[in-house]
Amino acid sequence: MHKRLATALTCCAALVFTLSACGGDDNREELDAWAKDVCGDIRPQVEKIQEASGAIAAATEGDRSPAEVQETDSAAFQEISDAYAALADAVDGAGDPPVDDGARLREDAVSELRDLSGSYGDLKETVDGLDTSEQAEFSQGLRDVAGQLEELGQSGDQALHELQTGDLGEAMARQEGCRSTPTGDGEGDTEGDAASEEEPAGDAADE
Repeated sequence: MHKRLATALTCCAALVFTLSACGGDDNREELDAWAKDVCGDIRPQVEKIQEASGAIAAATEGDRSPAEVQETDSAAFQEISDAYAALADAVDGAGDPPVDDGARLREDAVSELRDLSGSYGDLKETVDGLDTSEQAEFSQGLRDVAGQLEELGQSGDQALHELQTGDLGEAMARQEGCRSTPTGDGEGDTEGDAASEEEPAGDAADE
């Protein structure tokens, strides 16, 4: 069961700022200045999200006790919640991007990122409240958390995608901090890593 949780998390985390550069624009200097400001703060937070995702995936390996799984997942969800909050601060602190409707784009993206932060904080509280003394009950609790993660990955990212399209998206893609994950993993690689970690048997909550 915990393997499903790891897969859901990696798919959900993949929505953050993975871009490819192309095209040109009329106010490139202004766009690049805004993108440089926001993207400089993005990579460290994306790294934190990836590391937390990896910690949950690693907890699928070996014979981990429910208490160990709970501790790992709780810490990971807190890390992800903090990272999304910091991403919201980075976008908000950069000010309105120099594009049509820039104020709305910034406000919507900041609101979305703060909502994601809150959602992961709620997941941490849910995991903290699971009863580790009952294997079956704990496994069902992780199933519920995985279901919430899957729902989270299917919604709530419209504003982020809008922020990363058009001239503004191209300006962000020219910045190293926004172009890709630090290890060069794209969405496909991230999900592939998750798939490779789905096989080990005997994790604490798999029964």
